[in-house]
Amino acid sequence: MWTTAGLKNRAKEVVRANYWKTVLSALILSLIAGGLYSAGGAQNSSSFLEGTGDYGSYHFFGEMGISPMFAAMAIGVVLVVVLILIVVALVVNIFLINPLVVGIRRFFYTNLHEKAEIRELAFSFDHSYKNAVKTMFFRDLYTFLWSLLFVIPGIVKSYEYRMIPYLLAQYPDMPMEQAFETSRRLMNGNKWKAFVLDLSFILWFLLSGITGGLVGLFYVQPYFEQTSAALYDAITIERPVFGGMGPGSGSFQAWNGQQGYQEYGQNPGSKTMDAGYTPVGNDPQQNKTPSGETNETQG
Repeated sequence: MWTTAGLKNRAKEVVRANYWKTVLSALILSLIAGGLYSAGGAQNSSSFLEGTGDYGSYHFFGEMGISPMFAAMAIGVVLVVVLILIVVALVVNIFLINPLVVGIRRFFYTNLHEKAEIRELAFSFDHSYKNAVKTMFFRDLYTFLWSLLFVIPGIVKSYEYRMIPYLLAQYPDMPMEQAFETSRRLMNGNKWKAFVLDLSFILWFLLSGITGGLVGLFYVQPYFEQTSAALYDAITIERPVFGGMGPGSGSFQAWNGQQGYQEYGQNPGSKTMDAGYTPVGNDPQQNKTPSGETNETQG
């Protein structure tokens, strides 16, 4: 079973081995998050401006020598501009940012096994782009709708859907329904442990805030993203994505075919990794000792 300490130790070693590229990838992700935060700020501005139509606001404009009609027109124009900005932000998020997020997840997952290249960030734009756009859109939509139920259900669902970007990064042709089902299965029994894993970074993020984001940029964000990728790798070794089915099975061939299987990612559990956890399962590849012998009892 995977452990928080084991995943974090592995992540630190991997980040050190490919430091500057992980920093650049994490920086791009931080800029994306900043853009989404700004869009949220625009929505808050909209909510504020909607409240300026009351009598008190018009009285304020009257005291300033501005006619109520002109004030109403100005407020209307501002609301239209804010609405346009929100729509543009949503379009950019759906068609540009979400596929880029999948690419960033692929970068950090690939970096666990070899030194990843920055070109991995553009992966979704060349591989099943429409599928990535659709699946990530519904992931965000479902999370938002669940968040309307007093926030907590949305948090739970965000952990339930956490593996979807990694699945699309490794298997870009995976149908949306299968991606949701697989992520749900992978995170079943792991949501609380993943939450505790995230909480273990809270002091690092506080330190990042104190230093104006410098520690976050050059250490915490790459460290956190690499740990999250290690979490996906650990869980898929314990629970293979296809339930132990290998290339050539009917359901898998319907998605990628064997060539795509090898191109987009290795069979989960096919490599022995010093990941800080003990792989489980019946695959002999998962139970090899450092000497290359299996752990089966010799007669």
